[in-house]
Amino acid sequence: MVAIRLRRGGAKKKPFYRIVALDSRKKRDGAVLEVLGYYDPKTDPATIKIDMDKYNSWIEKGAKVSETVKNLIKKVG
Repeated sequence: MVAIRLRRGGAKKKPFYRIVALDSRKKRDGAVLEVLGYYDPKTDPATIKIDMDKYNSWIEKGAKVSETVKNLIKKVG
């Protein structure tokens, strides 16, 4: 099963997240199938960039979306 969720990067106390599609059995920072965008909570306001074409194609294929990514999609519009 494919999941769309956040993958953490960045340094200690300076998080940076990539929005990724990956096998739901993998670790949070494991190998990804495709990078869909990124989320930087440290900027003011927070920076959210998502490739909606890629996102929608994974949704059509049956990928499950995490609650956090759903909330970020709502913020983007």
